[in-house]
Amino acid sequence: MYAGCGAIDEAKDLFIDYKSRDIITWTVLIAALIQQGETKDALTLFECMKQEGLSPDAITFTVTLKACGAMKAVNTGNSIHGEIARLGLLISDVVLGNALIDMYVKFGHLMKAQQVLEGLPCRDTVSWNTLIAGYVQHQQPEKALACFERMQREALPPDAVTFVCLLKACGTLGAVDMGEQIHEQIINQGLMEENIVLGTALVDMYAKCGALTKAQTVLKELSVRDIVSWNTLISSYAHQGQGEEVFHCIEQMQLEGIYPSPITFGCILKACGTVGDIVKGEQIHDVISRQGLIEFHNSLGSALVDMYAKCGSLAKAKEVFDGLPSRDTVSWSSLIAEYVQQGEAEQAFDCFKQMQQEGLRADGITFACMLKACAILGTVNRGRVVHDEILKEGLLGTDAMLDNALVDMYAKCGVLRKAQLVLEEIPFRDVVCWNALIAGYAQQGESDRALSCFRKMELEGFHPDASTFLSLLTSCCHLGLLEEGCKCFISMITRYNITPDVNHYTCMVDLFGRAGQLQKAACLIAQMPFSDHGSVISALLTACRKLGDMSLGRWAFQRALQLDEIDGAVYALMCDIYSITGSQVDTENS
Repeated sequence: MYAGCGAIDEAKDLFIDYKSRDIITWTVLIAALIQQGETKDALTLFECMKQEGLSPDAITFTVTLKACGAMKAVNTGNSIHGEIARLGLLISDVVLGNALIDMYVKFGHLMKAQQVLEGLPCRDTVSWNTLIAGYVQHQQPEKALACFERMQREALPPDAVTFVCLLKACGTLGAVDMGEQIHEQIINQGLMEENIVLGTALVDMYAKCGALTKAQTVLKELSVRDIVSWNTLISSYAHQGQGEEVFHCIEQMQLEGIYPSPITFGCILKACGTVGDIVKGEQIHDVISRQGLIEFHNSLGSALVDMYAKCGSLAKAKEVFDGLPSRDTVSWSSLIAEYVQQGEAEQAFDCFKQMQQEGLRADGITFACMLKACAILGTVNRGRVVHDEILKEGLLGTDAMLDNALVDMYAKCGVLRKAQLVLEEIPFRDVVCWNALIAGYAQQGESDRALSCFRKMELEGFHPDASTFLSLLTSCCHLGLLEEGCKCFISMITRYNITPDVNHYTCMVDLFGRAGQLQKAACLIAQMPFSDHGSVISALLTACRKLGDMSLGRWAFQRALQLDEIDGAVYALMCDIYSITGSQVDTENS
């Protein structure tokens, strides 16, 4: 009775005074200790019970495995597993088997957890749910979905818990098609009624897959909505940079009588920063201050700093930061990031130094910002110091954004061999770090190395993106590699299905111009799938000036006159063409 009511000290005293203690008494107290979070005492009591000559039963083992999982007591857990196997308890007790799976999941030993599941003579929905949840929690969504397929083959019915886990897996993978199939199953099983957790998971899945309209539709169709379900949609709009949609959702939510939470306020501040609405941001700041939320939610302080900085008021951002009741790594990183974003690299270094003086350790985000600051200043010596600190913290290879920033820093500082060495040391490379290196070689005019990196990138199975091809085309332009540039341009369209933007077309026009093939440049402009742009026209006019081609120069100038805004350089280029060719300016059309 005492144990069940949470009076654990009274339960312990009564247990000590109890003369006849059987397996049930021991198990009840062990379970009570675990429930109160006293897992170490629970395991000690389990050992004492065995020393008194009592053999644990399936229930005792089940509760004790929970303590092992909570404490990450791997050796004890393995030992208990051995005892269970010797006693043959897994043959008929699926609950005990599920507890064993759960323990290994909590250890992070997912292969062992799956081995236990596959060895169970009988398994149920809970068995599979435990393993599926483990794979999702440990960022292995593909394996979670594979487990679901096997579960279906065994004709075990999924429940709401199964579907919540699967929707998280789909969201992580961006697998909207699979998510829609699961959505259909949920509806067919009638699980949506009154199940707000499942409804929220659906909203989250669609949002993470980028299907925000569908996410909003699902939210509207929920019979019950709460702050969590609204926050799921609102945070997605905020992170996608759709500030106006955030404001619209807030209005709808408040009409339903639901008041914003600290998470909601953080999203609103992010939206204010996105749209540059400092007035609304100041209103939210006032509400947050009156409610005293900043004192208990450091993330709101960081969000305020970010909002003011994004609205162009770095001074106000610093003022808010200086007034924060407590400053952590996140809030410092927010301020540092904004200084870097505004090009104030020296200010970023000052903040970094102050942060370290306050005894705070930088994380991956902080270091990534500092590397960007080094790139802005072109100071490779400072970059090397930051690199050394990253190595000391053991962060290299643990964060893709940080790894990419390191490659980018060395590349932008012109230390390209070091940039390539860093890239080769990264265990999990992506297209972003390859782009940084390729862009570095392109900017330094090392076209051969840029193209070589591109080929290596393809061999590793990475698909280039628009940025990759822009660097390659820029490199080809610098060296006048017309044939190679044309191959790249055609490849991005036909092989990789990437639609060229104005920058790609500008490079190609420049490339044709440098090769003296002005007619081909003009044909390319005429075939562009969008209206003319000043940079493209300027590239052609520059080539016409160099080659003294009045006819095409006039053609390009006439197209420039149709633009909404005309750069003064266009007029200057046309005047130069008239001057070089000895023609008179056509004042009527100029």
